[in-house]
Amino acid sequence: MAESEKQPASDAIVHQESLDNEAPPLTEKDAVAEAAARGQGLDGYEDLTVWETIKMFKMNSLICSLVAISTATDGYQIGLIGNLIANPGFVRQFGNQIDASGKTVLSSSVISNWGLVGSISQIIGMLGLPFVTDRFGRKFSMYLYWLFIALGLVVECVGRDHKVWYASKVLGGLGVGCLQTTVPGYITEVAPVRARGVFLTSWTMWWVIGQFFAPVALQVLSKKDPYDYLTPIYTQWSQVGLMLIIYLFVPESPVWCVNHGKPEQAKAALRYINKGTADFDIEHAYNLLLLNIEHENQVAAEQRSQSWWSIFKGRDGIRTLCACVLPLSGFFIGLGVFFTYGSYFFQQVGMKDPFMITCITSSINIAATIVVVFVSDVVGRRPLGFYGVTLCVLCNIGVGILGVVPKGKATKALLVLFSCLWNVGLVTMASASWSLVGEIPSARLRHYTTGFSAASGNITGLGLGYLVPYMLNAAEWNWGLKTCWFFAGVGAPFVVATWFLVPETRHRTSGELDELFERKIKPYRFHKTTSATQRVQIDLKSREQYEL
Repeated sequence: MAESEKQPASDAIVHQESLDNEAPPLTEKDAVAEAAARGQGLDGYEDLTVWETIKMFKMNSLICSLVAISTATDGYQIGLIGNLIANPGFVRQFGNQIDASGKTVLSSSVISNWGLVGSISQIIGMLGLPFVTDRFGRKFSMYLYWLFIALGLVVECVGRDHKVWYASKVLGGLGVGCLQTTVPGYITEVAPVRARGVFLTSWTMWWVIGQFFAPVALQVLSKKDPYDYLTPIYTQWSQVGLMLIIYLFVPESPVWCVNHGKPEQAKAALRYINKGTADFDIEHAYNLLLLNIEHENQVAAEQRSQSWWSIFKGRDGIRTLCACVLPLSGFFIGLGVFFTYGSYFFQQVGMKDPFMITCITSSINIAATIVVVFVSDVVGRRPLGFYGVTLCVLCNIGVGILGVVPKGKATKALLVLFSCLWNVGLVTMASASWSLVGEIPSARLRHYTTGFSAASGNITGLGLGYLVPYMLNAAEWNWGLKTCWFFAGVGAPFVVATWFLVPETRHRTSGELDELFERKIKPYRFHKTTSATQRVQIDLKSREQYEL
């Protein structure tokens, strides 16, 4: 073979941005230089499979798994309180109205106001905590929101009047909001890139597991004493205690340390997180983080976007918009109907055992999230988000149709079927959503962007969450199943928004995502675009093949 025919493929690496925009070929040296200039470099683990990554980084995987497990407290608390309002003992204790038959009931206004106060508190936590995190770190933030959740539980245990419960809604809302802001960012910064999707989606799985055990506890206790509402509340202490143990164990985020000029603390965190990883180079890992942070700071200085409000400007503003799409969609696709007030919804439409139906849908949620955990680093976040939102909208249409056609023997069975499918769509979308709110932001602004994008869903929930009890209550608007027509209409635009604005982040480092946004690649083309890091990988593989 002629010498000219034996040239390695590295001499003809194509800069693949889009089908109609190709950059000139890059040599190996140029590819490495470009990657470094964009704040990127190889870590040496790019070719590992998901399972090989988890086995390689055992301590890292344990830490990320434990942080994900801690979110079960959030799911359990929300599931418990959302279903507790249908407990006769709870209604007897906190009821504030007498209905036409002379029974004590909880008014829709009280239920709505509790939800409103909780949502406002969550928003305050989500928007306020990033400033605390920026100053004191993610580990301090974990202790802070644990304290809020514990204090809120104390109020739930001792409160005997519906007015007192507003205090628990404030404290619990602050805690939950801070938790939802902290966990996705922490896992994104700590988890190995090749298995990051597993750990980000697993925290949704544990959240769903926590939410599942709430109606189960109520169902079991209702068989013994239907008026016992305090025992389920007390069971939250086991979750709160476990949270504290986990947060004592996990280290500070090394990304936060690098961002704040703490090199020795960053290296200590990297050493702890990667304990037991064979041949792990602490200095190289630290230098990669530093390279990325310095690049982001340089770009920010050039664009005069160094303050926290840069999340609303330029390319960082686009990142914020992309991160907000899926969190915003939640309440618009029926979260309040099928999830927050699930048992209440089934009770109001005449189902005999609303708790049992909620348990069934929650069991399906767990099964669905387990599947999502296994496929998140295979199919990616974008398909999960898009198909999840689409399925929820279709299920709303199905339930809406049941509300306008004559009721028959199959009506209740179809209602349960559509509810189960809707829950599958929700957990699929939510898994992608909470992954993306951590992955899409830049490392420099992650805590601010994550806080705002997470809060965006709760901001919409202020209005829709307040209205749902009125829509469902037979003594108020009494929309019943027809409520879902409303959510089919307001949810449909998010199918389109998800397709165009949700990018694929699977196996992308923070530096690679920086590059794609800086190059103004359309979000729906991220998965088809080659980054500087990938060009270096292509070069190395091509040279290896040539040498063989």
